[in-house]
Amino acid sequence: MKKICFLAGIFFLLQCSKTEIVDSLTTNAVAVDFVKTFGGTKNDVLQSVVKTTDGGYATLGYTQSNDFDISDKTNESFDFLVMKFSADDELLWSKTFGGSDDDRGADLIATNDGGFALFGFSKSSDGNVNQNKGAQDFWLIKITNDGTISWQKTFGFSGADTGSALIQTSDNGFLLTGVLDVTASNGQGNTKTTKQKHAGGDVWAIKLNSNGNLEWSKYFGGSFTDTPFGVVETSDNAYIIAASSDSEDFNIINNKGTYDFWILKISSDGTLIWEKSFGGSQIDEARGITTTDDGNFLVVGDTRSNDKDVSSNNGGADLWMIKFSSEGNQIWEKTIGGSNFDVARSVSKTTDSGFIISGNSRSLDANFTNQGQNDAWVLKIDANGKLVWQKFIGGSANEFLFDAIELTNNTIIAVGESSSSGIDIPENKGFSDALIIKIK
Repeated sequence: MKKICFLAGIFFLLQCSKTEIVDSLTTNAVAVDFVKTFGGTKNDVLQSVVKTTDGGYATLGYTQSNDFDISDKTNESFDFLVMKFSADDELLWSKTFGGSDDDRGADLIATNDGGFALFGFSKSSDGNVNQNKGAQDFWLIKITNDGTISWQKTFGFSGADTGSALIQTSDNGFLLTGVLDVTASNGQGNTKTTKQKHAGGDVWAIKLNSNGNLEWSKYFGGSFTDTPFGVVETSDNAYIIAASSDSEDFNIINNKGTYDFWILKISSDGTLIWEKSFGGSQIDEARGITTTDDGNFLVVGDTRSNDKDVSSNNGGADLWMIKFSSEGNQIWEKTIGGSNFDVARSVSKTTDSGFIISGNSRSLDANFTNQGQNDAWVLKIDANGKLVWQKFIGGSANEFLFDAIELTNNTIIAVGESSSSGIDIPENKGFSDALIIKIK
């Protein structure tokens, strides 16, 4: 068993830069309070952030390092990396979970009992991982508020099954989503139904009870690649999953061209209620979903199209957002971007009915700034999709953001990865470092 240890004394190693980054678009008074990097000499990434009941926040990602800020692992395989911070941004503890192979955290939620659930995939069958059913499994870990493992579960078949997003459901259970390798599973993955055999990777939904025991599992998709990136529960106890798909058969009947935003609603027992494709003739990929205060839904991602459902495109790829009803009917859609590649990777609600979006940008026009290659991009929109403010943070190399939330004090925490050292990025310890940005 891998030794799990606290790193409460290493907060001073997190390099901090308080900077005023110019917002050339609006006069809204927001500023970058700090930029911090965390990691070692290998690859370290943060994928998810949640606020906690004490006013702080917790982050999840993965680390390959075993030096500098990572002191509780001995090998250089990828492990889950989870960190807990106080309301004043002090690192309270940091832990890694995994085995001797590749284990990567993708999504994190704060659970109703005050702890956390960590979700991603595992290729290991040792260390903290008690079972592996194939090349790669969904891996779910339930931990307490201090990072102690309560229980953990793996789900998968002989292929590469990749966990991507989870929620805690209204009955205190869990809904997991990710990609099922349908070809390798030989049609397995649906409980209590006939095998549906076709090729490709499908959206796999797994419902668990509060103890992590399986209630049902269902997969949805077509013959090509169908990848979920977010899920929400609806007021009628159903679930809406936001995915990207380039299939046009089986469950998918109206593909618009190559990859589309694919939105599907399933019932509380996993029955498909409806599915809708949104996009144009080029590549359109959904990356995040949230509910809206008026009972509808907002999904964000990126588009390379400029036709069909996409009203405009400013360059290589633009941030694309769609608001739709509980019946899957489009209410409005909007693009934001410059002449290069500008993409969204997450969306979350704010207390004023607006939304925080995170992603990355390469543009240098249309009120965009860029310090190097990809810059971290954080923006706020109002309830109608109008841009309120945006910030770009970067160095000479690549910065990516994968999640951002508003805390109880209305500040913003965004997380991702950085490969730069200099300009807005205070330090780089290895190939890529975990990146934390705070905006006030």
